[in-house]
Amino acid sequence: MEFGSIEREIQVEASPEVVFEVVSSSQHLTGWWTDGADVEATAGAVGELVWGDRENVVPIVVVAAEPPRLFSFRWVHPEGDVTAADSLLVTFELTPSGSGTRIRLTETGFREMGWETAKLEEQYLDHLSGWDHYVPLLGAYVARLVPSR
Repeated sequence: MEFGSIEREIQVEASPEVVFEVVSSSQHLTGWWTDGADVEATAGAVGELVWGDRENVVPIVVVAAEPPRLFSFRWVHPEGDVTAADSLLVTFELTPSGSGTRIRLTETGFREMGWETAKLEEQYLDHLSGWDHYVPLLGAYVARLVPSR
């Protein structure tokens, strides 16, 4: 295993505009991914993702917000230093497809973190498992938002 990037794709029956809101707004992130979020869909905005009762608070920096086609952010900054370039990049690319949207999630930057091999493998597998869990929840959440056709 190369531990370079994680890619996941799903198709949802909702417009790219709806999906953009789901992947980029605090209100919707808490519906499928986090327990709390403070996110502004503006490039350069600093926010946070929260799991549990603030046991795990992760700062994020929005890299790109181009409604309704692209939302990306950096997270897992060393020592929580949101100015550090060596962080992981998560990108949601949204493409109209049939009557819905194809969501392509990519997470990159694992090798660039400078982690020892054991930590690199542990972090990569943890994120891989996380996206395997959360991407289907994203699809199910979008399905609940959009009335059946």
